[in-house]
Amino acid sequence: MSRHKEDWQPSASIEVLKQRAKILQLIRQFFLQRDVLEVDTPALGHGTVTDQHLHSFSTEFSHPMSTQPRTLYLQTSPEFAMKRLLCAGSGAIYQICKSFRNEESGRIHNPEFTMLEWYRPDYDHHQLMDEVEQLLQIVLACPQAQRVTYQQAFIAHLDCDPLTEDTRALEARAVELGYDHLLVQGIDKDTILMLLFSQHVEPFIGNSAPCFVYNFPASQAALAKINPDDPLVALRFECYFQGMELANGFYELSDSQEQLRRFTADNLKRQAKGIAPMPIDQHLIAALEHGLPDCAGVALGIDRLLMLALKQTSIDSVLAFANSRA
Repeated sequence: MSRHKEDWQPSASIEVLKQRAKILQLIRQFFLQRDVLEVDTPALGHGTVTDQHLHSFSTEFSHPMSTQPRTLYLQTSPEFAMKRLLCAGSGAIYQICKSFRNEESGRIHNPEFTMLEWYRPDYDHHQLMDEVEQLLQIVLACPQAQRVTYQQAFIAHLDCDPLTEDTRALEARAVELGYDHLLVQGIDKDTILMLLFSQHVEPFIGNSAPCFVYNFPASQAALAKINPDDPLVALRFECYFQGMELANGFYELSDSQEQLRRFTADNLKRQAKGIAPMPIDQHLIAALEHGLPDCAGVALGIDRLLMLALKQTSIDSVLAFANSRA
């Protein structure tokens, strides 16, 4: 493969890398002041995420004492291992680590990126939103965040209710908006919702101040609890600011059997779409059986946060070496 003569150079300027180091130090100080323990969990695991919209990198581990190589997966986030620590009694924890997703690369995406993830026992998702906002104000000096439910945002920008409309009605709305070429046979409701939300809600929220969108559809709960007072919604939030999704948080599901059911359902969806099923992290299921403390957790993209803090327009500009130069 031909390489440009200057491709050995860093993607980011040395000055930006110095500022990056200062901001990471600021984040660590934020958690030190709050008595949240920094932890370090494996990037390679035997299990991985089953979500049909997430794709893991894999590699073969050839152990000299084994006759068969074993497939290992680069983790899309440290969530599963951090929850095992919570089940073991760690208390409040955070981690700044590399995560990996075998997906797109572009202005705000790199297949290898830095994630900040933290968990707060005895917090619900609203209390955790408060803490995310505190961190954003320290790092970005931004205005007070706005908060809106997923349903409110969807109705305001698309004039239809994402919780009560059926798949056919949402397909019709997508056709009206010119997405008929994307509505392949068998597309499910959540994929349509994600398409419409990304194109017609995300660009119009969180422009002047961060915006928390919470109470996602129950079908998009992932690892979050369902609202006991409204089974149509999950106790999940995302944070958007200046055109980017910055964070994704849950009031964490602690029911091991429900989590196993969701992982199994994910794999069935993958198979229906011709995507290979992924190995379920049985260590996580066993940990949940032992007992996860009542807690909320959130994952925040450090590189995107740095783009905003340092007024950079591309993720490459805050990485020492973007994937194109790795």
